[in-house]
Amino acid sequence: MDKYYHTKESVEEYIKLARDHDGNQNIIRLKEFLPAGSDLLEIGSGPGTDWKILSESYHVVGSDFSKEFLKHLQAYFPDGEFADLDASTLDTDRTFDGIYSNKVLHHLEDEALEASIKRQFEILNPDGIVCHTFWRGEDSEIYNDLFVNYHTDAGIRTLFEDRFDPLLIRFYKEFEDGDSILYIGEKKKGQPS
Repeated sequence: MDKYYHTKESVEEYIKLARDHDGNQNIIRLKEFLPAGSDLLEIGSGPGTDWKILSESYHVVGSDFSKEFLKHLQAYFPDGEFADLDASTLDTDRTFDGIYSNKVLHHLEDEALEASIKRQFEILNPDGIVCHTFWRGEDSEIYNDLFVNYHTDAGIRTLFEDRFDPLLIRFYKEFEDGDSILYIGEKKKGQPS
């Protein structure tokens, strides 16, 4: 389990590092597939930058597995709803029309990511939409005490294909051209194989 996001100092450091970054370019794409007013779960809300943008269009439940980030979110967005959720187990009784994450699921090893995708399928309403971003590449590394699992577009397709139909897969630039992947998929009808 990554410890980086679990201290006040590391959370403050991350908030400063991420200050000029948000998922707006990908949220615009999400809006093409998920109607305004939908119930949306954000996995890994972190500083709340994307949560704030998402909540302009959706009924958003933010979440994080870091108690420090949850304290920050509740302090800055006192009217917001936030849950203490592990991205791999998503232990909630609620269901949603959409699930969103921005550079969160790449912290999961393959087995935990597969469990997360299965759980996302279970807590999505019929015709539910997922929207996730990943770092593009191969292999994995420990970066700044964090596990980072890189993915290819073929690998992403394979991970999601049993439970989701791809609506959009595109490369985009976070720091360098094509360093990131956006995946938007729709929950398949019926039970997965």
